[in-house]
Amino acid sequence: MAALAAEARAAAHPRTPTAPCTCDSTPLADREDATVVRHAGTVAKAHAPDTDPAALALRTATAARLPEVLLPPLTRAPAPLHGRLVTCWPYGLPVDPDDPDAAPWEAAATLLARLHRTPVPAGLPPMRGPAKAARALGRLRTALRGAPHAAARPVLDAWATLPAWARAEAPMPGPARLCHGDLHLGQLVRHPAPDGPWKLIDVDDLGAGVPAWDLARPAAWYACGLLPPDEWTRFLTAYRQAGGPAVPADGDPWPALDVPARALTVQTAALAVAKALAADRAPDEVEQAVVDACARMPSVPHQASRPRRSAPGFPD
Repeated sequence: MAALAAEARAAAHPRTPTAPCTCDSTPLADREDATVVRHAGTVAKAHAPDTDPAALALRTATAARLPEVLLPPLTRAPAPLHGRLVTCWPYGLPVDPDDPDAAPWEAAATLLARLHRTPVPAGLPPMRGPAKAARALGRLRTALRGAPHAAARPVLDAWATLPAWARAEAPMPGPARLCHGDLHLGQLVRHPAPDGPWKLIDVDDLGAGVPAWDLARPAAWYACGLLPPDEWTRFLTAYRQAGGPAVPADGDPWPALDVPARALTVQTAALAVAKALAADRAPDEVEQAVVDACARMPSVPHQASRPRRSAPGFPD
């Protein structure tokens, strides 16, 4: 953390100032897959230990070429630091988690549509969404340590019903589009802060793949009863108005969204149960909602139309 803070400080003050900097460095995240520190207007990120250097370089280069959609990096290429790859970025103001009514659904949808309409840069690796879902299932299996658990069984059964590509066991179907790979509201910031335009951040999963995956998390929340219908409608309408190719321009979007939405529901449930097991507690209300959705999946055919939302979860 101290070395990363020094990287952020050096990037924030590339030339020796006339007066010493008195700013503090602030940790923003410290997880297994990412450690992030802010210093003044600069953010330094240490990526996951198993990050492929060439792939990350291609992803950051793509962000640099699309500053109207993705927050561009400050560093030309990732640099090694204590066995991790580090990149530096300008600070952007994130979405306020305490003000859900101000969630920028239209901005998120419009940025996604622009991203999906951009030609895939040559050599860019596949979008890592399915791989991330598979990693979540691996985390759940590790947490179980071979012992059965009532909350885990529906998640594992639902995972088994997904097609191979959604489990990262086969190539994704085409045509491939440029995808973010891990879209949620935490992946948007205003830059310049505090009231600049919204930009997408976090390129670790950026790549070529199925664009519906980027719509899958809000679609899954909607299907599970965790996202109000009006917010889902705002998001979907804005995406269509911006020419997004992941769903038809009109009519029922669910045939395109069903598999990715199921996969993101299983991923969310797997992480929720793994966290509950680690804390030796039962899943809370929201966590149980996604587990219950998984329990219904094996008995429900893959959707040819949008889910009915008479109760939280996928339709029964």
